[in-house]
Amino acid sequence: MIRIRVPASCANLGPGFDSIGVALNLYLEVQAEPSDAWYFEATSESVKGMPKDTQNVIYQAAQFSATKRGYEHLPPHRVEVASEVPVARGLGSSASAIVAGIELADHILDLHLSETEKVSYASQIEGHPDNVVPSVTGSGVIAYQEGEDVSWTTVPFQDVCFLAAIPSFDLKTSEARDVLPSELSYKKAVEGSAVANVLVAALAKGDWALAGKMMEKDRYHQPYRGALIPHYDELRNYLNRQGVYGTFMSGAGPTVMSLIPTEQGAFITESSQRAYPNFEWKRLSVDYSGSVVTTEKIETKS
Repeated sequence: MIRIRVPASCANLGPGFDSIGVALNLYLEVQAEPSDAWYFEATSESVKGMPKDTQNVIYQAAQFSATKRGYEHLPPHRVEVASEVPVARGLGSSASAIVAGIELADHILDLHLSETEKVSYASQIEGHPDNVVPSVTGSGVIAYQEGEDVSWTTVPFQDVCFLAAIPSFDLKTSEARDVLPSELSYKKAVEGSAVANVLVAALAKGDWALAGKMMEKDRYHQPYRGALIPHYDELRNYLNRQGVYGTFMSGAGPTVMSLIPTEQGAFITESSQRAYPNFEWKRLSVDYSGSVVTTEKIETKS
């Protein structure tokens, strides 16, 4: 039996569009054992309605990995899937499923994939590395993808945690991409690059006040996507008054995320729950393990 655990992720962190992400302590868990045919069973509410056959993202990522290594056939398994990661909320639900599929193929076929190969396959499937790399490696990640090659580095998040305001409605990434401009002026692009550069430097230094300030100065996507999220500006203003370092969209939204001092986490979470009870509030910490796989021999009755 194969057991796989993959963390959720928060991408962009404001101006780090398609290149910065962080693994968080919400998990997708997969349990697989050999079977006569591929079958995926949802064992938690958040993944109810997922495809039960080879249309499942986990299978497709597994088959992609097998094909990359020259295998046409992927031995069938029965797979139980449970997830704490809400779907279409900007917390990397598809990325965690992709990484789970890669890990599944790795262990079914004994591929011995390196971390670099896992990151490359996942980024090729997802199309950008900001969610998938943290789900593989854990920690905060700054990454760049060029074709099959992905360059990345990790950054720690010490003495801070994240506060997620998760709305009841979903927002598909494709819809969030549709509102983005096809191009930016040279001046706007330079401004966006400067903001992102300062964010990266602040993350590397652990200057959370400066990082939070830059998270809110994004030029690439938040000015355009804000209109898709009711109360976005209102929430951001409220949270800033509570003492957060900065508030931004998690991935493409609609979850609104704040970077907060760890020692203030409980107070800010409780006050936010009282002020905005229609949101689901989760205080999250950084996952440093990334995807984890364990195997267990199945005892057969004689």
